[in-house]
Amino acid sequence: MNPDAEWSAPEADVMSSIRDAIDAGDPTVLATIVGVEGSAYRGPGAKMLVTGDKGVGSITAGCLEDVMIERAGEVRETGQPRVERFDLTGDDDVWGLGVGCNGVIDILLEPLDAEYRPVVDAYDDGTDAVVYTVVDADHSAVPVGERAIAVGDGPTPADAPEWFGDDLADAGREFRDADESGTVEVPRPGGRTEVFVDVVTPPADLVVFGTGHDIAPVVELARLADFRVTVAGFRGGDATSEAFPTADAVRSLSPAQIREELDLDADTYTVVMSHNFVDDTIAVGELLDSDVPYVGLMGPAERFERIADELRAEGRELSQSELDRLYTPVGLDLGGGTPYQIAHSIVAELLAVRHGRTPAHLRDEFAAPPSQS
Repeated sequence: MNPDAEWSAPEADVMSSIRDAIDAGDPTVLATIVGVEGSAYRGPGAKMLVTGDKGVGSITAGCLEDVMIERAGEVRETGQPRVERFDLTGDDDVWGLGVGCNGVIDILLEPLDAEYRPVVDAYDDGTDAVVYTVVDADHSAVPVGERAIAVGDGPTPADAPEWFGDDLADAGREFRDADESGTVEVPRPGGRTEVFVDVVTPPADLVVFGTGHDIAPVVELARLADFRVTVAGFRGGDATSEAFPTADAVRSLSPAQIREELDLDADTYTVVMSHNFVDDTIAVGELLDSDVPYVGLMGPAERFERIADELRAEGRELSQSELDRLYTPVGLDLGGGTPYQIAHSIVAELLAVRHGRTPAHLRDEFAAPPSQS
């Protein structure tokens, strides 16, 4: 893997590298952003795994990765976790970089050990985990780096340490509901204690129906955007892992078997692009009978009207709530018509829907105030 690929590795690859390092017993260090003041490229919870002089994952836009490798070496030697603060708000060449990123970033560096394995297992199983890690305390009763892990629906660890209380459970519940991570300060008998609450959420599933040439760019980009991607083909001959090497899984099934063969829950997104009218009609009906929040359908609006007419003739009148989950023509209006341009528009829409965003220019969302003359 080249350095650029390691830096831009999807979260799934970072978690896979963490699992492999734990299994191999490699002396590695996990760097995690635990606090941001101002602006930063990544937010709390972003991770980078450091092994020797290499890092997998990104915590900045490249500003601190080399520094992290150096500091991780120190942590690896001492075996002691610590929090490093980097002030990148100025234009001075503080770190030999001259970056001026307008943010103060706190990064936890901790030796990776088998105690972190339940987090990786939960991620692989599609289950949320909440990791509580002490990042600061004005007393010695709770050392920096001590952690507790809760897996599943409850925010309380199975074997909660003495410093864990209802206030942390409440914080864990709030962060998990918001799908965010952050640091909270909690009072304890020994004094002030700061705990980083890290919500580790497994990737959403994306099922792309079809095996045409236009499928591969969608699969590739969606995988890089941290979807767990399955290709489902309706004509078995082309539904192979060799045809779609970047997919996490490839299945061959009948459109009428979709709900029987696939786990379609509220965290599964779907795109129908088989280009076969009969197959697409059956698939759309099946998917709208499931709990998926997003059904993208390739093709012009007129084609969907024909599909709706066909469903209507079968006694199926689509409700407004079903139409609200149907996105056709699929994708955002980004312009361009090449396969990768089309794939970008589809994956951009998937991300917007998954994160509850209305597509807009960030320039307009975060416009700088007008200068005063």
